[in-house]
Amino acid sequence: MAQITLDQLAHSYFPNPRNEADFALKEINHVWDDGGAYALLGPSGCGKTTLLNIISGLLVPSRGRIVFDQQDVTHLAPEQRNIAQVFQFPVIYDTMTVAENLAFPLVNRRVAKDEVTKRVAEMIEMLDLGDKANRKAQGLTADEKQKISLGRGLVRYDVNAILFDEPLTVIDPHMKWQLRTKLKELHRKFEHTMIYVTHDQTEALTFADKVVVMYEGEVVQIGTPEELFDEPAHTFVGYFIGSPGMNVVPCQIDGNRVQFGGHELQLPKGYPALSGNTELGIRPEFISLSSDGEGVPLSITTVEDIGRFKIVRSKLEGCNFDAVLPEGAEVPADPRAVIDPSRVNIYQDSHLVRGEA
Repeated sequence: MAQITLDQLAHSYFPNPRNEADFALKEINHVWDDGGAYALLGPSGCGKTTLLNIISGLLVPSRGRIVFDQQDVTHLAPEQRNIAQVFQFPVIYDTMTVAENLAFPLVNRRVAKDEVTKRVAEMIEMLDLGDKANRKAQGLTADEKQKISLGRGLVRYDVNAILFDEPLTVIDPHMKWQLRTKLKELHRKFEHTMIYVTHDQTEALTFADKVVVMYEGEVVQIGTPEELFDEPAHTFVGYFIGSPGMNVVPCQIDGNRVQFGGHELQLPKGYPALSGNTELGIRPEFISLSSDGEGVPLSITTVEDIGRFKIVRSKLEGCNFDAVLPEGAEVPADPRAVIDPSRVNIYQDSHLVRGEA
């Protein structure tokens, strides 16, 4: 296991980058704890795979350093970094059996035969491949092959880190849940440093102790699932985390009073004078609907009955505005949004501004 330090790390695919827009990965400075479970979360093209490939050694960064514990590994090849990597699509040997595939990384490192047998047996049981242990990989399904690929990454105990690049893409939803659960169990047991790339918020939030949210090549927030939900540091995080995402509407701030949609709301915290683009963020879960004159008038566009709850889609001064209501709740004919002021976040130019009580 290793503590991973990203020191002024940045990368561009252009040979001579001239400005920030030329960088696929904008500067990041952070220390990832030894034994931590991290997820790199964001949409396609946000830079998460670029960052993972720099950590693995498949890419040399344009700027900065990457350090494992006290060793600068910036220019070391992947095989010199003592890592395991699991890719989006299976990387296995079709001519080998399932057991031989799982044993290969250990045999290649001259692990004792008894230890190889023990670890392979554990991995076969974990992956539920006992009835296929002696079958050639060639005839297996895509999700079974990917399970072998996962096992090849997890069977080693001595690695500095295990890197996962969207490893569950080809696996069916129920099996995804099972394998994520197994990954968490293995992490607690062996305390490997694990980094998991995904664009799926459910995968990220259920796997990681801390989630690294990326947007347009920038790390916009690193936090626990609770922190990302309660206090998104960027409006993109609020939008990307949650289903539906956070409502964001233009507003004006005057101390502890906020004006939006022709309505004024008193907040429990006060804010300094703000310039630029000022916005209010509120999760749909913290909105109730009233018809008695209290709150902000809405124009409903649709109601989605999910079964356990209802999503009310509406417009507020031309902005999309959602509310989540419990099962069986009535939707008023002329609804007004009642907002919990303690759950309001204020943003300046898309970045969170913290108020003072």
